[in-house]
Amino acid sequence: MEFLSLIKFILVQVFGLVISILAFGFFTFWIIRKFHSWKIAAIFSVILVGISFFAFIPYALPERLEYPFFLRTFGPADGPGLPFKNILKFFAKSGSVERIASIVRDPNDIPTPINRNHPENIKIELETKEVIAEMAPGISFNYWTFNGTVPGPFIRVREGDTIELTLKNNPSSINHHNIDLHAVTGPGGGAVLTNVAPGESKTMTFKALNPGLYVYHCAHPNVATHDAHGMYGLILVEPKEGLPKVDREFYVMQGEFYSTGGLGKKGLQIFDAQKMLDGHPEYIVFNGKTKGLVGNMKANVGESVRIFIGNGGVNLISSFHVIGEIFDTVYPEASIGGALFKNVQTTLVPAGGAAITDFKLEVPGKYILVDHALSRLDRGAWGVIEVAGDKNPTVFDGDTEGGQHGH
Repeated sequence: MEFLSLIKFILVQVFGLVISILAFGFFTFWIIRKFHSWKIAAIFSVILVGISFFAFIPYALPERLEYPFFLRTFGPADGPGLPFKNILKFFAKSGSVERIASIVRDPNDIPTPINRNHPENIKIELETKEVIAEMAPGISFNYWTFNGTVPGPFIRVREGDTIELTLKNNPSSINHHNIDLHAVTGPGGGAVLTNVAPGESKTMTFKALNPGLYVYHCAHPNVATHDAHGMYGLILVEPKEGLPKVDREFYVMQGEFYSTGGLGKKGLQIFDAQKMLDGHPEYIVFNGKTKGLVGNMKANVGESVRIFIGNGGVNLISSFHVIGEIFDTVYPEASIGGALFKNVQTTLVPAGGAAITDFKLEVPGKYILVDHALSRLDRGAWGVIEVAGDKNPTVFDGDTEGGQHGH
């Protein structure tokens, strides 16, 4: 099914323009032939077809053809369309593109809090890798990733640490990639130092000057195109004194995916640059896919929970909310060292930004994570924290059998 979808896409894009020009030539011949001889009609038709090919054929060549056709943008780099030469490469190399069972980064996969009172030199390796995985049953995407998941690994360092970061681009990749870490002080956040071709590796160093929770992402042109394929993650720079202790930490990132096929369309879905420019994603999800946070977030009554929540974007602001809970403390926009918000129902997470939310669990049950722009639930933006333990009737009491989870 994936091959058939891709072949159909290529046929439409490659031959559509040529067929249109030839059809225009035949139509012109038919009209002129009604009033003149076939020789005159043929001459004028050939001239018009020639002019059309001269004007438009550059868009049909592999070096220039993009999907969608004739997309005009005004950014500082190449537009967001997919070059036809890359589509051909993908088709030719599709047999070697890894198909993985799940694209989801486990929300529990977080390094433990840092327990030292001095800075260190830290070495980190990341690999950019292009894979195929399911967005939902029967619906697959060509994801571009850090270390094969969406989001990429959670990076945890301490204020004052010096980080030596090596970025490798898997040889099976089709595209160049790099990394821009918002925790970096320096041009491009490191992107200018880490442009890597398939099979290439580069190393950079930076000092973690400012505590906070920061997004990292691919910034190779077109930046939005790379991020909309899933190339983002979080890096936490812990303050020297550390963060207040909690019992559990979770790693969550919201992202948008723009497919040529409509919501629920089966098969391999090709990226749609026009939808991205218009800000109309088909899928809005947590940790890479629909139901990415179902069955893998568990806690107990009495425990304190911290959610590191990021927004890979590329267009939408997230209104992050946990149904049935109130955030005891919010680090707004992931600011560490600034004013804290208390008793917050919903917190905003900007595209390319993050937040930290702390709360204690008093009552057992299922707690739904949402973007409270609630139509986005139907596009996949929801998850579940399952809380086990004894009931607490002094806080919450009543018959919940067969009831809804709220909202």
